[in-house]
Amino acid sequence: MLFDSAPDLAAIELRLRLLLPANLYAAIWVEPLPNSLMQVFEHLRTLQHILHGYMPRQVLESPPCPGEVRYSWQEGTLLFTDLAGFTPLMEANAAFGQQGALLLLEVLNRYFSEMIEIIGKSGGDLLEFTGDAMLVQFLADSQKHDAMQAVRAGLRMQRAMAHFDDIETLQGKFPLRMRVGIHTGRFLTADIGTPMRMAHVLLGGTVQRAKQAEGAGKIGRICLTGGVGDRLQTKFHLDSLDADHVLVCDDLTPEQLGEYDLTPSRRRLSSTLLLDRSPAGLIAEIREAVGRIEPLASYLSAPILNLLVESAAKRQIPPDFPQATVVFVNLVGFPESIDRATSDEVTELVGSFSRTFTLIDAAVRSHGGILQKVTYHLVGSDVLIYFGVLNAHMDDAIRAVETAVAIREVVTKLPPLSVTGEPVEVVCRIGVASGFVFAAEIGEPRGRREFNILGDPVNTAARLAVRATQSQILMTEQVQGAIAPRFGCKSLGKIALKGKVPTAIFALQSRLED
Repeated sequence: MLFDSAPDLAAIELRLRLLLPANLYAAIWVEPLPNSLMQVFEHLRTLQHILHGYMPRQVLESPPCPGEVRYSWQEGTLLFTDLAGFTPLMEANAAFGQQGALLLLEVLNRYFSEMIEIIGKSGGDLLEFTGDAMLVQFLADSQKHDAMQAVRAGLRMQRAMAHFDDIETLQGKFPLRMRVGIHTGRFLTADIGTPMRMAHVLLGGTVQRAKQAEGAGKIGRICLTGGVGDRLQTKFHLDSLDADHVLVCDDLTPEQLGEYDLTPSRRRLSSTLLLDRSPAGLIAEIREAVGRIEPLASYLSAPILNLLVESAAKRQIPPDFPQATVVFVNLVGFPESIDRATSDEVTELVGSFSRTFTLIDAAVRSHGGILQKVTYHLVGSDVLIYFGVLNAHMDDAIRAVETAVAIREVVTKLPPLSVTGEPVEVVCRIGVASGFVFAAEIGEPRGRREFNILGDPVNTAARLAVRATQSQILMTEQVQGAIAPRFGCKSLGKIALKGKVPTAIFALQSRLED
């Protein structure tokens, strides 16, 4: 159309398709007037600010070219948190629809905002939200203060949990509690994927031991691995927990603990000054803005990116309780091999992990689902996938199980890998569950945040993946009933999953004729 009168804009039209809301794209396509171009520039500036809040500091400070696979070894301390009491709180609010969703979001964002502020003041970098949990990184400095900073951050966070002892809901009061686990060591950070979808991941035993410390810990306490405890035994009073972990005693006065540690602050996004408002000047600024946004946008699933694009003007995403089917993939082999690999072998492992992630994401996208992220587990890495949120289908359970089958095939057909002459066995275990989830943009409303889902189906799918054997796909009775016309399953009876009453579990056996 009239893009012919603006050839510079036509040159980036394909790139603009994913970054502009439908009405604004149509406006500049029909008639690219200065006023419309100005609206595009303002929208892209807003979108860049939104995406800035979705990224960890490392990605912001040095974003890769989309599709560029890179990695580096780092030293530091990792802090994992886990929130106890969220599921009852969610269920209490879910009964009240949109009103309950808004109340739940207010509580969650108040919690995350307070924790994020403490993390920032303590020198940490929030790498990601994992449901209602967080992973925080404290990079080692020349004085090796990172472990002490992490413990002091954890103590501040636990003290702040007193503000969430009695949360008012329409069904009474509910408490939230938190566990914190900390481990120090060497770990690998990697950016993997394609220009369409990237992921920032951490690999290595340090990550898993930090996660294990959180799981071994106690609600309301800071749990350290033994090595960290040895390093800090003169700085804090410690209680023995087991052969591998100790608990920190919070006996510091408010003055001794303080509110801050001297650390670099999270870099703020500087505002772009628009000096030339002519059509040519505006188009040049739009082209530069697209170049800054694309590396960040590639870290998001397309449906989530589209949600942010379409809601950018309002800067608000309404929370909801949609019916979802959740797939949890526990991918074992890559994290466990990194620490003992040579430099060339690390390159091969990261490249293989990137190819695996890419093929899994392709399977998810082809079935209409969302791959949220790669997260961390006591063993291996977890991949969180869901259907029925943002783009629901009548057959989401079938799509989810078909995706699980496709992922299993991807993993079983991976080319062989070896480390120090020993073969690396990469396997997957998969859990599928369905039910109502809480879907919202959680975190600090104008700061570090992300769109995510939380709730019992997520927890159940994760626990099913833990229970599954190699290449096995386990599911709940609700999922089995929805896929019965397409797939054959075997009942495993009622099994007690962690934190749950015995639950009817089924194992996928075969694909039936349509």
